[in-house]
Amino acid sequence: MKNHLLITLMLLLLRVTNAPGQDKITLNGYIRDINNGEALIGATVYITEIQGGTASNVYGFYSITLPPGDYTVEYRFIGYETQKKSISLTANQREDIELAPESQQLQEIVVTGEIDDANVSSVEMSTNKLDIQTIKRLPAFLGEVDVIKSIQLLPGVSTVGEGAAGFNVRGGGVGQNLVLLDEAPVYNSSHMLGFFSVFNPDAVKDTKLYKGAIPAQYGGRLASLLDVRMKEGNSKRFSASGGIGTVFSRLAIEAPIVKDKSSFILAGRRSYIDVLAAPLLDDTQLNFYDLTFKTNYDLNENNKLYLSGYLGRDNFEFDEDQGFNWGSQTATLRWNHLFNDRLFSNFSAVYSNYDYELSFAQDENDSFTWESHVQNYILKSDLTYFINNHNEVNFGAHFIYYRFKPAEATGLSDGETIDVSIDDKFNLESAVYVGNKQDLSSQWSLEYGLRFSGFQYFGPGPVHTYADAEPGERRDVESTEDFERGETIASFYYPEPRFSFRYQLNSTSSIKGSYNRMVQYIHLVSNTTASNPLDVWVPSSNNLDPQISDQFTLGYFRNLSDNQYEVSAEVYYRPSRNQVEYIDGADLLLNEFLEGDLLSGDGRAYGLELHLKKTRGKFNGWLSYTLGRTELQVEGINNGDWYPTRFDQTHNLKLVGFYDLSPRVSLSGTFTYATGTPSTYPTGGYIQQGILVPYNHGDSRNNVRLPDFHRLDLSLRWDMKREKRGRERKNKDYLSISFYNVYARRNAFSIYFTQSDNRSDPGQPWTGGSTRLSVIGSIIPSVSYNFQF
Repeated sequence: MKNHLLITLMLLLLRVTNAPGQDKITLNGYIRDINNGEALIGATVYITEIQGGTASNVYGFYSITLPPGDYTVEYRFIGYETQKKSISLTANQREDIELAPESQQLQEIVVTGEIDDANVSSVEMSTNKLDIQTIKRLPAFLGEVDVIKSIQLLPGVSTVGEGAAGFNVRGGGVGQNLVLLDEAPVYNSSHMLGFFSVFNPDAVKDTKLYKGAIPAQYGGRLASLLDVRMKEGNSKRFSASGGIGTVFSRLAIEAPIVKDKSSFILAGRRSYIDVLAAPLLDDTQLNFYDLTFKTNYDLNENNKLYLSGYLGRDNFEFDEDQGFNWGSQTATLRWNHLFNDRLFSNFSAVYSNYDYELSFAQDENDSFTWESHVQNYILKSDLTYFINNHNEVNFGAHFIYYRFKPAEATGLSDGETIDVSIDDKFNLESAVYVGNKQDLSSQWSLEYGLRFSGFQYFGPGPVHTYADAEPGERRDVESTEDFERGETIASFYYPEPRFSFRYQLNSTSSIKGSYNRMVQYIHLVSNTTASNPLDVWVPSSNNLDPQISDQFTLGYFRNLSDNQYEVSAEVYYRPSRNQVEYIDGADLLLNEFLEGDLLSGDGRAYGLELHLKKTRGKFNGWLSYTLGRTELQVEGINNGDWYPTRFDQTHNLKLVGFYDLSPRVSLSGTFTYATGTPSTYPTGGYIQQGILVPYNHGDSRNNVRLPDFHRLDLSLRWDMKREKRGRERKNKDYLSISFYNVYARRNAFSIYFTQSDNRSDPGQPWTGGSTRLSVIGSIIPSVSYNFQF
């Protein structure tokens, strides 16, 4: 049955490919920025005679096939001057285009990089794109531009609280988001336990979030895909940019290696809290840093190489013997190759590593060290065949080799070594896919495909089998078997069909729908309110099945007032199975028998997302509202009834506004309101020997909600003069003044209970109380200076 699905789809694509009347002429090329040579992602190629066209891919490449003839071609990209060319097509033709930014900055831009009516005309849905210029205009915590915090302002995206790492999409967990930096997976996207993201804004070119309708090219996570693309580096001239902020500074330099042929960008950041507070902190180190690099080289007009990398680390070192640090390293080597005018390919080799180290010592005879990492080695081939201007076929294959090191941990107790390390785990995830974007008519457009994925769990190492237990109770080891290196322990194979459609009601409105199946073979194990660096990643195994979800989405999209306003409404329903949960009192850290503490159940997420965006004028921005529900049903938990996940938020409202007071001064503000997240609290208690013992009737899970969350942030941007003594300055710079948490709201991150140290006397009331923990409870002003030259 699985093979039949793939064969049927391939036959359909072959029929499309060999359809009559397709012996035509191809116009292709790259679209770039004239000032720096950066590829323009999503630039539009519009053919006047057919009232249609195509768009450039993530490398700036476009291809369109037409009958021989004379055409008027318009190359468009928002914020750039449209370039119009008259082209006579008599044979395949290459047209590389460089677009110039508009002479005056477009004040109406909020979310750029798409044609005006893309909200309605594109088959894409459940997708949001933020360009870096929009991100830089948003109010920021301590003045630092933040990619992750910015996407939390989009519909369907939330967080469990201030200072929480990562983000949640349509009720999914942090570990159910695939975050890519130039195709490399990023397992922890935050610095400083969630206050800042790992992405340097000076090195980022484009961010795109898929919440649904995910193309067949992508897989591996249930909830979303965040695709972050780095700049390629200025291929025209040397330039530098950076900023000096309240707690850290950044600098990026970019320049041509060979003009118009090769370039590089190098960007770095470091915090200096520990430097400023050195007199107070003694030997304590409290900082983070990251370094981002990318270079490229045009071998010829048909071949281009890219090499990019990231290195980042957080340090919480209390002295030379005690501390905690974590970080990520990635490297991506890519080769773009044009086989012919219609067949574009990209081949990638990717390395990704996330690791952390924990150590503490009382003296030389009593100490403890713990190291852990997740490593990926990835090979990918992605090809696009531009059949004609109505069909674009994507196909390829991906291979990911995993090495999980849960713990290399040793302790010293009175000089005696105690080894509590856990054996490494080895896995291979593979996938092949094929998909097609097809315009059936001016009204109907489709995108359909099939991804077929597999996952193998290999030796060497001991593998445990667990005995059955009462629902919700710990399972004990029944037997243990040793496997040799390369010997297969468990295997899984799943088809992942994808389908999307767009029906154009008229020139300003459309209806879209989608279905996609996602399979996730690795699991983030965490029973804390927010993800933290010590969370454990575990692969699917003989005891732990892959997570599987099916998402159904339907939406209405409309543009108003000559595309000045964009309106959308989407409903979604995502049932899932094999969701990971935990027994009460689960031991998740340094536990060789962790799988015995894990439970498996069903999940469901459903909701409504409303989005209104104003794209032009001195005042612009967006308003979004999400009504959602995310629940689990696990045997042995909550009496087997459905209960909300800890990411569940019934109501989520975001308001983002930008207002230009003058060409040099602008204001921005964001307001967020969200229903409090669920948590588990005792439903009663009894006093024994003067001490209150809490009790949870019915073993309910996530039975109480924290108080609602709301916060207002404001920012003022003041651009410096562009002219000095009648001459234009070479550099651009501005001051950003931000006010985070303007009305000093003390949003609850958690609530915990305490009781007095003294026992209550018999017959006397119990004395104790509850404490609300707020990560931020006051207004936080900040100033940053940013420059570019």
